[in-house]
Amino acid sequence: MAAPGGVLNCEDFSMFQEVLKGMRTIDDRIVHALNTTVPTVSFSGKVDATQTCKELYESLMEAHQSRDKAIKSCITETSAVVGQLREKRAKDSDNLSIIKQLRKEQTKLKIMQSELNVEEVVNDRSLKAFNERCRIHYTPPKIK
Repeated sequence: MAAPGGVLNCEDFSMFQEVLKGMRTIDDRIVHALNTTVPTVSFSGKVDATQTCKELYESLMEAHQSRDKAIKSCITETSAVVGQLREKRAKDSDNLSIIKQLRKEQTKLKIMQSELNVEEVVNDRSLKAFNERCRIHYTPPKIK
């Protein structure tokens, strides 16, 4: 899956985390973006704060959705690998290399699933910062 920082590689967990880190750049810099683009009350006539907040919100939502989709696709892919390894282990329960590989993939799957929790925290923090600065300029549409 293509990502701003490169291609999301579900097989190599460290690369998976690096790409996610790059994809979270907008969230990491939300306060800076708000401070540099949303005017204070004294400068509100020089910039269209409503449009600026709307564009920033849309960028945030796009980033959140793309990360969610990427994480979930890797979880699906890794779950399939775990399923295949379980079948192999059932046929050959004495093969230590299959057992080791299965444990490795199960651990990777659990860590990927925990990334969904991390994603929730990152998204909440970004939206809180956004709402603090933009609530008087732009009200996002209600999410169903």
